[in-house]
Amino acid sequence: MYHYLWSLLFWYFRPLIKWFLHRTTQMCELQRICYGEPAGARRILAVEESLRNSRNPDIKSLVLYLDGVSDRREITTKSERGILEEAIRTVLVAKKINPVAHPDFARSFGKCVELIWGYRQLCIHVEELRRTAYDADNAEHELMLLKLWNLLMPHEPLEGRVTKQWQDIGFQGDDPKTDFRGMGILGLENLVYFAQEFPNAAKHVLLHSIHPRYGYAFAIVGINLTSMALRLLRDGSAKTHVYNAAKTLPTVRVFHQFYCYLMYEFDRLWIESKPSNMMEFSTIQEKFENSIRILLNNPKTVFRVNISVDNV
Repeated sequence: MYHYLWSLLFWYFRPLIKWFLHRTTQMCELQRICYGEPAGARRILAVEESLRNSRNPDIKSLVLYLDGVSDRREITTKSERGILEEAIRTVLVAKKINPVAHPDFARSFGKCVELIWGYRQLCIHVEELRRTAYDADNAEHELMLLKLWNLLMPHEPLEGRVTKQWQDIGFQGDDPKTDFRGMGILGLENLVYFAQEFPNAAKHVLLHSIHPRYGYAFAIVGINLTSMALRLLRDGSAKTHVYNAAKTLPTVRVFHQFYCYLMYEFDRLWIESKPSNMMEFSTIQEKFENSIRILLNNPKTVFRVNISVDNV
């Protein structure tokens, strides 16, 4: 009830507040945000909220247009400049901003648009990967799976395509393809990226996974963390990290790096928790996700994989 009343008051009084601030500062809300908020998530989130709440018909049409091109994944290195220029031009005209008198606004606002709708497009791309089922008849999928083995176990050749050896890197059975049913090819891409881009960290985590007391299923846990990363991306919690980490149009690489941080830090928490068995996974995973969400509530948050090898 309180939330409803607040939303109602906000809807009715927001235009009045904006009008008053415009009159006193001689700047529109978007200008005040771009000039007053520091670069990064704080500024981008504020611009996003302003655009989404705008009642200006030209701004509303612009938002619908940008939603459409990002949902169709049409923002590319070739098309991006034209899309951003159109967005900037629309706002300059709609808000009667003199680009000569305010030369920094276009650059600051354009960067916000790039990240806001780049994030939306990233969500679409990642969801497509999740829906792409692992196909044992697809040569690219099979090569990626073999690559994961070679990255993690370079000195131990596979005895065959279907073998109990897969359990050595944390798959449930003799054929890993069945473990990708929930996250599709996304789960495999995440694991391969972690092993390829952070080989020392990946081997460090794999070593922990075979610990005689605190071991766990490396690949299965990794796929579960793909699910967590996707959940944070979908509900917008990951915006803080992405808006602070990405310097250009966000691509799936940003998601992979976010995943790598989660993988490495979850392993650290797992070992520190000294679980008695895998039955504690859900409790520890929930604790981990809550801690990540708390960090993401801070608009300054940006995650990095910090390697610190121990001898646990």
